[in-house]
Amino acid sequence: MSEIKTNKNPKFGYHKRNKRPNRDAAPAPAREKKNLPYESPVIDIPDSMLPMPSDEELRKQVKKESEYVSDFVAVVQEPVLQTYEIVGVKFDNSEKIYYFCPQGTKYVLGNHVIVETTRGLEFGEITIENKTVTEREVILPLRNVVRLANDEDEKHYAENAVKEKEALEECQKLVDKHELPMKLVEAEYTFDNSKLLFYFTSDTRVDFRELVKDLAAIFKTRIELRQIGIRDEAKMMGGLGICGRAFCCKTFLNDCGQVSMKMAKEQNLSLNSVKISGTCGRLMCCLKFEHETYEEEIRLTPKVDSLVRTADGDGVVVEAAPLTGMIKVRLSASPDSPLKQYHRDDVKSIGYVKREKAEAEVKR
Repeated sequence: MSEIKTNKNPKFGYHKRNKRPNRDAAPAPAREKKNLPYESPVIDIPDSMLPMPSDEELRKQVKKESEYVSDFVAVVQEPVLQTYEIVGVKFDNSEKIYYFCPQGTKYVLGNHVIVETTRGLEFGEITIENKTVTEREVILPLRNVVRLANDEDEKHYAENAVKEKEALEECQKLVDKHELPMKLVEAEYTFDNSKLLFYFTSDTRVDFRELVKDLAAIFKTRIELRQIGIRDEAKMMGGLGICGRAFCCKTFLNDCGQVSMKMAKEQNLSLNSVKISGTCGRLMCCLKFEHETYEEEIRLTPKVDSLVRTADGDGVVVEAAPLTGMIKVRLSASPDSPLKQYHRDDVKSIGYVKREKAEAEVKR
């Protein structure tokens, strides 16, 4: 019997038993060698040497691919959107158009109607006749058109306009009395006279609690004061711009959005804020709604310092007018001659270089 020794493993800290090998024991069987298949080298065969598929195989392949595409289109097909019948209504103090549900009644352009709003009943004018739109084009839930306005409604609306002027004068007296740093812009009654709103502008926050108490005691209705921005003031008051036309925000522009100096730069205008500001003191609204047109025309027109090919030879664009589509080119063959003018459709852009390279190209 073989002698057994026990020693301590310094790495794991426990005892293990080691046996001496038995020399008389039979040797362990050798491992069987597996016959691995021979791996042939990869040979790149050109397409010209591959056999052409038959017409029948091509038809099967096309049919299989078309079935796969049709199944894929069926999976990604958009769901059916719900449709709604609407009419567009505009109110007196805004050019923005709101959608209302006509409840099956047909209205004609210019009709005066009574509609439901968050402020109660309001008097408005139909600007979009009955039409059907999808749920993506409306903000749900749609409020209803109550009825077509009658003669009494027209008379009551005119009376409210007179009352609004009187309320504005009375409120101005109280503002002066309380010495509040605010500028009144407009007063507005809801159609059912349940609320009287005053719009004002101010550079600071105004504490008008005492003013509201005095107004409620005089007009015996709910009073609401709203502070607005300088753009909204110009939109309510109206006037003429530096172009000589009526304010865009007052006549047709629903939502101006953000206007930036980058728009003026892309339209090749002066970056002097005084020259590109409107009557309200902010950047002109026309910079915003004309920006998309400028972007499209700029994309179609060769840029300054670009190389173009003309009927008279190659040259470099020196000036560009995107709206008219006209460019002025300095020809490479005659750099000292006067600039030639072309339409962008009559030239072909062949590259773009920096100003230093463009001048070197012209001199060469």
